[in-house]
Amino acid sequence: MPADVDPEDYEDVWVFIEQHDGEVAKVSWELLNEGRKLADKNGERLVALVMSEDGQEIAEEAVVRGADHVLVADDPVFEPYRAGPYGAQFRDLVEERNPDIALIGGTHTGRDFAGRVAVPTYAGLTADCTELDVEEDTGLLLARRPTFGGDAMATIKCTTHRPQMSTVRAGVFDPADRDEDREGEIEHVEVTVDEDDAHSRIIDRVVSDVVDITDAEIVVAGGFGTEGDFSPIEDLADALGGEVAASREAVEEGWAEPARQVGQTGKTVRPELYIAAGISGAIQHLEGMDDAKTVVAVNSDENAPIFENADYGIVGDLFEVLPELTERVREAKGEEVTSDD
Repeated sequence: MPADVDPEDYEDVWVFIEQHDGEVAKVSWELLNEGRKLADKNGERLVALVMSEDGQEIAEEAVVRGADHVLVADDPVFEPYRAGPYGAQFRDLVEERNPDIALIGGTHTGRDFAGRVAVPTYAGLTADCTELDVEEDTGLLLARRPTFGGDAMATIKCTTHRPQMSTVRAGVFDPADRDEDREGEIEHVEVTVDEDDAHSRIIDRVVSDVVDITDAEIVVAGGFGTEGDFSPIEDLADALGGEVAASREAVEEGWAEPARQVGQTGKTVRPELYIAAGISGAIQHLEGMDDAKTVVAVNSDENAPIFENADYGIVGDLFEVLPELTERVREAKGEEVTSDD
């Protein structure tokens, strides 16, 4: 391990812009927004990093969304994504340019290659962060993340290694606003990896049919109170054109896919409408939906904590309330409603 680094040799806040087939992951724009705040507090530049087959348009969009400087590595080796080429290119740029802070979305992609950058460069990496800030006196990154299974929050500082790296959960920050008048520099960098160096080949790609709930405008979530029957949740979500989500308890029971879990140990959502049915309202769950614009709670226990965090509350049996809501939604949309009664 090298001697302690001199922080004076490191500067700038980097944000990795994740893209697949030219489609940018929303978390990247969220990190540009938060990265802008960190860079301004430390008096540093905000630098975006794009790796793709043709990243010019993405780079231009990164400038519009707040980047002062964009590093673009263009080569077919980056399409489709593989951890080896991505990790090696990112690592080479880190070793060459010495960023102070590097932020990566806590997606499957980000979690897959972040360690390939952090370990060989002796960086300090904090995973699955939900809050970021910089210490006023030192400028150190304050990376906050759930710990002890989501029962507590830890703030982590890296005092002796650089860059200070974090993978950040999607949905915890607002996306950066667009400003067409912003100006920034776009630099096409040397690609230091090639196909001959890659240790893997893509034979086939299988895309999961589970939608990313962090992008949903309407979310209907079920908890332990569903007793394993998610059909009322699914019916209401379908009528509203929303997505199904679940509490940790429901996922642990096997009633819903882990990709649909909301909470400190799941995903963070920011929908226009969040309906929580049969969910008590433990702090771990509230952390994942706290920024929803409107929250409707349905629970048979009038003392359930979820009601304290809801805009509207319905005390009742979800198996009676949700079908009634579904029917009314469909009637309002002019859809034909069938009844077994």
